[in-house]
Order: sequence, then C-alpha cells, then structure tokens
Amino acid sequence: MSKKLIRIPLIVFFALLIVSCKDTKQKLQEYVTTYNSTAPGFKADDVTLTTARGYINDNKIELRFETNLEQTQVNQLKVNTSFPKLLKEMILKNQIPKELVEEGVQFDTYFLASDNTVLLKEIINTESLPDLLK
Repeated sequence: MSKKLIRIPLIVFFALLIVSCKDTKQKLQEYVTTYNSTAPGFKADDVTLTTARGYINDNKIELRFETNLEQTQVNQLKVNTSFPKLLKEMILKNQIPKELVEEGVQFDTYFLASDNTVLLKEIINTESLPDLLK
C-alpha cells in the first residue's frame, strides 16, 4: 500500500518533467498553433483579424494584425502610438511570451492597413524588449 502511495506522486512528477522539457522549437510551434486557435476571440481597437506564422529554422514568429484603417498619414501617426501600446499589453498578459523572446525567438509584428499594406512594423527581440516595456 505504501509503495503505491510513493509511486503515484513519482509518476506524476516524471510526467510533468517530461511535458515541461520542451525545446524552443517545440514552444514556437505550440505558441503559433495556440495563437491561431484563439485569434477569432482577439479584441483590440481597429484590429479585424490577427494571425501567427512560425519560422522554425529562423527562430522567428510573424504576427499580423489586419485593420480596418486606410493607409493615410493620420492613421500612420495614430498607429505609431497605439501599436506599441498593444504589443506591450500583449507581453504583459503573456500573449507574447517573454520566455520565448528570452530564448532567442524574434517576433516580427505587422500592423496592416485595410489594403494589406504595412502601417507599422515592430520587431520584438532581446534588444528591443526592454524599450517596448517602458
């Protein structure tokens, strides 16, 4: 009886250990899959759709935020302040995991106009992360 009581916690411990021992490439793939599956529920001002693409060999994730904004100078100015705030909020909520950035994964983020032209591009990596979190 006491051997069974010891075995159960050990089995649970080793199962958790195996699950938590993912390498960066596995975490990258898992993040992209999870992000895209939850993307329909994503809410942010002017964002109509968001998607993620993973580039395992480049250790990079591309996040695209499609908007209903036209490509104008006024919208460019608006996005220059709102997009970094959105990214900071996503990092703080772990929607963009700092852990992945710290493991060397680069996030290329694009805020796109309604015609799919780039309003603003931000790169999140170990160098840019502290500035973005200010």
